[in-house]
Amino acid sequence: MTNNVVITIACGTDNPNRATRAIHLATIAHKEGKNVSLFLLDEATYLAKKGLLDNVRSATGDIADDLMTYLQANAVPVLVCSPCAKARGISEGDLIEGARMSTAVELIKLVCDAAVISL
Repeated sequence: MTNNVVITIACGTDNPNRATRAIHLATIAHKEGKNVSLFLLDEATYLAKKGLLDNVRSATGDIADDLMTYLQANAVPVLVCSPCAKARGISEGDLIEGARMSTAVELIKLVCDAAVISL
């Protein structure tokens, strides 16, 4: 069994429940001692934009910003699909601390040796 977990998410503020749940799962996996990476695609790229998580929460009351703060404090990689971000006018300078642009090539390399959760 692998100790690596990659969580991919393609929704953002258009589905705050799923978006928050993905960040929550990344937090839980990290707390369970897993090597976690969070990969943001499509609309999820907005989640890495400064100031956007402030009002994103799940139906259960989990607050996306609080969960992301945990990931940032623990240096969990938050990878943002660069073509997806570029198509939405998001640049490297727009990203929250600890997030960085990435590509499908890196995603494929990560998932080849990981358990994958896709939301």
